[in-house]
Amino acid sequence: MNRYFVGVDLGQAKDFTAIAAVERAELTGGWDPAMYAWRKVAALRLRYLERAPLGTPYPEVVERVVQVARSRELAGRCQMAVDATGVGRPVVDLLRKARPGCTILAATITGGERESHEAGYYRVPKRDLITGLQVLLQTGGLQIAGGLKHGPALAAEMAEMRVKVSGAGREQYGAWREGTHDDLVFAVALACWAALKSYPGGLSGDERWRGAGEERKGRIV
Repeated sequence: MNRYFVGVDLGQAKDFTAIAAVERAELTGGWDPAMYAWRKVAALRLRYLERAPLGTPYPEVVERVVQVARSRELAGRCQMAVDATGVGRPVVDLLRKARPGCTILAATITGGERESHEAGYYRVPKRDLITGLQVLLQTGGLQIAGGLKHGPALAAEMAEMRVKVSGAGREQYGAWREGTHDDLVFAVALACWAALKSYPGGLSGDERWRGAGEERKGRIV
């Protein structure tokens, strides 16, 4: 059964809130004569991408996220990663009370070096999210469904991502130019992070995994 991973990047007054849904699709790969079986092949596919209008109240954001999680395709088989940075913690509390029907991973995005977990919250380095997404895109581990309204904006955001080195020698990942949005990138990155948390040994559960399969358009809601 295919599973879905939802990423939610929470915006503020001048930033959009973005919602992404990534599907982990199980496919049949090549024949393995040693195991006398077809190889299990999996691919991540970005199926849905949405931006809430600027200024959307957080209770309305929560309502919309719950609608996506309870949609016909996702209901009962999705996991959600939510940006809990800054104002995100109260929104995570609202989402948990709303019971969207999926496990919620609350992720505080940091400039640190290592991921950690404490009291129900993950501290996830921004570097890990961005480089992880870049690797998936470069290796074909993440495919983007055609016809997504915000697909071109996602590509533009990825093109603007840069690494900066602070005065203290720390790497900082973000948009190159002031005023450039990165909400779509982080929503997709959070969804992929959640997928890799569920399949740490490779998306197929073994080292033979590779991205594969025919692309098709999908509609979540």
